[in-house]
Amino acid sequence: MAAALRCVKGMVGLVTGGASGLGWATAERLVQQGGSAVLVDLPKSEGESVAKSLGERCIFAPADVNIAGTFNVIRLTAGEMGRNEPDSDGHRGVIINTASAAAFEGQVGQAAYSASKGGIVGMTLPIARDLAPLGIRVVTIAPGLFATPLLASLPEKVRTFLARQVPFPSRLGAPEEYAHLVQCIVENPMLNGEVIRLDGAIRMQP
Repeated sequence: MAAALRCVKGMVGLVTGGASGLGWATAERLVQQGGSAVLVDLPKSEGESVAKSLGERCIFAPADVNIAGTFNVIRLTAGEMGRNEPDSDGHRGVIINTASAAAFEGQVGQAAYSASKGGIVGMTLPIARDLAPLGIRVVTIAPGLFATPLLASLPEKVRTFLARQVPFPSRLGAPEEYAHLVQCIVENPMLNGEVIRLDGAIRMQP
């Protein structure tokens, strides 16, 4: 018999990059669904005000997280999750990383960015295997073109052009859609060691 699906209610999520874009939407959804969130973002970010706007179940912790930092966050959070009381299935927690479609189709001038995202994709399965004895799952989301502050800074003409490159739905993704997938991953215990593309079937051109 399949184990019951997990519930976001009552869980605590550590959200890196939580002061804006995909991270903000994720933290907001966790809180709305009855969970708590710790926002991790740059000290100069709007993390403090974002945390306050989300209520008493959200706090801000300033830090700088890059590709090396991602591994370090995984290492430290896995240690904490390992102390959780396992459920009947032995499950103690889940780590959800963010890569990018650029990990697979890096464009001209994106070598460093593509490599950093490819590193996150490459570590997903081996870390899932390493943490399996502790009952901790590891899943990566590889989003395509989303309406984040970075894209919002581009001229409208450019945003419209980019949106048309997405086969269907032919628009930029909404951060709330990313957050929805995070919740689905939390709730489904068989999602593990996988990279999920969330991109409307786009394949980036050179």
